[in-house]
Amino acid sequence: MCGHNNNKPSGMPDISVVTEVAGRVCGLPLEAGAAVFDGEDIAFVEAMKMEIPVASPAAGRLKSLLVAVDDVVAEGQIVAIIET
Repeated sequence: MCGHNNNKPSGMPDISVVTEVAGRVCGLPLEAGAAVFDGEDIAFVEAMKMEIPVASPAAGRLKSLLVAVDDVVAEGQIVAIIET
């Protein structure tokens, strides 16, 4: 086997955090790199004059945020990536 294999070690796959509603991102309480608990709110989306939380489906580390405050998101859009 070649010693120059730079592939990521096999482990748990990254997990996508998806919003269930369309609307405007009105809050991002965490920054990339933060530790995240299962069920912790990653983002808040304003829809129909309500702030809807987008929760992490698993514990891990917030690898990246794919949206910013005031971005408009669609239902089912990935807003963040969790590294488990």
